[in-house]
Amino acid sequence: MAPRKKQAPEPTTTSPVSMADLARELGVSMTTISRALSDHHSIGPAMKQRVLKLAKKYNYQPNRLASALRKGKSQLIGIIVPYIEGRFFPSVVHGIETAASKAGYNVIICQSNEDVAQERRNLEILLSAQVAGILVSLSRTTLDFRHFEKVRSRGLPLVFFDRIVEGDKVNAVVLDDQEGGYVSTRHLLSQGCRRIAHLAGPQHLNIYKNRRQGYLDALAEAGIPLDEALIHYSDMNQEQGIAAMRELLSLPEPPDAVFAAGDYSALGAMQEARRQGLTVPDDIAITGFSNEAFTLIAEPAMTSIDQRCEEMGQAAVRLLLEVIDADGAPFTPRQVALRPELLVRNSSLRQPEARLPAGKLVSSFTP
Repeated sequence: MAPRKKQAPEPTTTSPVSMADLARELGVSMTTISRALSDHHSIGPAMKQRVLKLAKKYNYQPNRLASALRKGKSQLIGIIVPYIEGRFFPSVVHGIETAASKAGYNVIICQSNEDVAQERRNLEILLSAQVAGILVSLSRTTLDFRHFEKVRSRGLPLVFFDRIVEGDKVNAVVLDDQEGGYVSTRHLLSQGCRRIAHLAGPQHLNIYKNRRQGYLDALAEAGIPLDEALIHYSDMNQEQGIAAMRELLSLPEPPDAVFAAGDYSALGAMQEARRQGLTVPDDIAITGFSNEAFTLIAEPAMTSIDQRCEEMGQAAVRLLLEVIDADGAPFTPRQVALRPELLVRNSSLRQPEARLPAGKLVSSFTP
């Protein structure tokens, strides 16, 4: 009697079913399974039906990442951000994920933690993952941009957002930070302030350089000479805002207003002013930048610039998809600039009759 043919064991329900499992059970090659699942013309209807029936039985899920690695492309978009805390970057990432998902893409999120070495490692990780494109907001310590040349040399679509490499050969989405600095300072001038200090961020980053320029533009337009003693440079955290305000209030002629290029430094400035017995905004008016969640519950509520976070993320994805769809064809790099919105709250309103209950917007202004 001929020995009975040994039947391939059924895959267990505790582990995911692979293409190899389907091939063993049907006694065919993995190539046949792959082609049947992708409706390839070389596989007949009967075999396709058998493969699909078995795949459904075991709830087979294809390994799309492995497939992407074989093909050298994927439906993945890589994101590099300096950090994911506060309001700004989480909201931008949410906008990115929303737009990417609608377009059939998933995202991989990496944090540089404000460290250029980590930013370089993040790039290598995303390149190894065969992402379809990369979105980047630079770390605070990025002064050399040569690591991005590797991305360009591979022809991989690259779009910067918020903190960008400046130049006409770069695809980027930004807020018009210069306009934001200008309208913030103009608002303080409209309140009768004349000695307006500026808490400035690192000037090698486009966002802080442009916010400072907007401040300078507004002062020049009002005919107010620049006093360098009123500009304080820092990394824009709360502690440094406290230190900056302490220094400013020790000047022979202290400021009557502060435009901070970030909300955390503005919060520190507000705390120090109150510690020294000053009233905000009667003695000193304060505005921030970014519209962090705490600006509404600060006492008094803080005037700030809304950065259109989710809109920025969605616009970055749209631009990246345009580059991806060009598929290597000539594509003229371009920058998208979003308009800032000034949210006027009590921290900058010096006329008591104009103020509303804490947390209420007095007005919003988009230039």
